[in-house]
Amino acid sequence: MKLTSSNGRTIAGGHQQADDRADRDGSVEDAQDSLLRTVGSRVRALRARHALTRRSLAEHAGVSERYLAKLEGGSGNASILVLRKLAVALCCEPVDLLSSEDTAGQEEWGELQSMLRGKSSEELRAFRQILDGLTSRSVAQDPQRTERIALVGLRGAGKSTLGRMLAEERKCCFIELSRLVVEIAGCPVPEIYALYGEAAYRRYERRALEHAIEKYPRAVIAVPGGLVGESETYNLVLKHCFIVWLTASPDDHMSRVISQGDLRPMVGYNEATDDLRRILASRRDKYALADLTHDTSKMALVETYLALRDRIEQTQMRNSKNTADTSKASHGEEFRPQRQ
Repeated sequence: MKLTSSNGRTIAGGHQQADDRADRDGSVEDAQDSLLRTVGSRVRALRARHALTRRSLAEHAGVSERYLAKLEGGSGNASILVLRKLAVALCCEPVDLLSSEDTAGQEEWGELQSMLRGKSSEELRAFRQILDGLTSRSVAQDPQRTERIALVGLRGAGKSTLGRMLAEERKCCFIELSRLVVEIAGCPVPEIYALYGEAAYRRYERRALEHAIEKYPRAVIAVPGGLVGESETYNLVLKHCFIVWLTASPDDHMSRVISQGDLRPMVGYNEATDDLRRILASRRDKYALADLTHDTSKMALVETYLALRDRIEQTQMRNSKNTADTSKASHGEEFRPQRQ
């Protein structure tokens, strides 16, 4: 008996469907086997790097030596909890055990992680600036960086209000990046999310930022709070803008959001405050890469603005001097014999 598919293809006895299913199942099994081999290889490599015997690693991770041998051989199927135990014992993250990148690169990355673990935000920021210079992506490549002021922080921190005041005094353009997103997309932000999803919004966000950087050599930019979660997009801000992280107390955040017409925090204030703290905790390390942090809760608006303006000027002058001193030290002063 012959069967005919909906697209007109003749399938003899339905064998073609069975073969297709077998091919799919085989592909899945191959992918699973490859992942198991990757995990085994990564565990072996990291164990060797830490000079651990199989028995020692098994004891540290709380698994049997026999199970660990199967895992390293590529036949042991580890649960998430087991991967976490192994990662802790090997001083890495669980995701590091799943990566199939070259061993040498992974070892170097592991060393960097070990060096940076437990460092303060200031130390991480200093390390990043040094790394930027070594990889020829230093902020000095963009001579307009200090002329673009990017304000980051949670909603209600004062980015729009202080940004407009700062742009007016600096006689430059003020850009509300979320509004530029709306102009480019041709529809409001809620519709972008509803019709196309968050990924599409983030693409529009990046396009808006690239447009602002290209078109405005001098500007004050209010950056949406969640943009820092997109590493590639945030790296553009870090490279092309002088960044100020605006902070505020939870009460001030809530009251300012309400004054903007969003009454949701009034319905469940405690829950909204808890959400605010969780969001801040998840973004703190990214915000901390800013050139300057400024609290907007301690003083009245005018005093807050004047203090912000002065601190930006002082910080930029200090950074400029440090850059000049570093350049002299790295290249050496030209030898000029004194006249007798």
